[in-house]
Amino acid sequence: MDLELRTIPDCPHATSAGELFTRALDLEGLDPAALAVREISTDADAEALGFHGSPTFTIDGADLFPADTDPALTWRVYPTPQGLAGQPARESLRAAVRAALARSGRTA
Repeated sequence: MDLELRTIPDCPHATSAGELFTRALDLEGLDPAALAVREISTDADAEALGFHGSPTFTIDGADLFPADTDPALTWRVYPTPQGLAGQPARESLRAAVRAALARSGRTA
């Protein structure tokens, strides 16, 4: 299973998003040590990966929060109970991880 956090250089949420993803993976019974961080620094890479902003949380290359926007080197916002934020709420991320596992037929 490919667990990856994708960020852009100087993303203000990269560190906290990594911590959030690590915690969510652990709570869902996945090995947080398997998480890789990939820095996206070119428009070509953003286009090739379907990258819609930093931070992006992926499992097996699939964005856990699919977006309809064009791929871009930009910051990303997520809806949370407190309003828009630079990363999803932990429970939203956990639900997205569970949904990705279910779609793939895997369990933690």
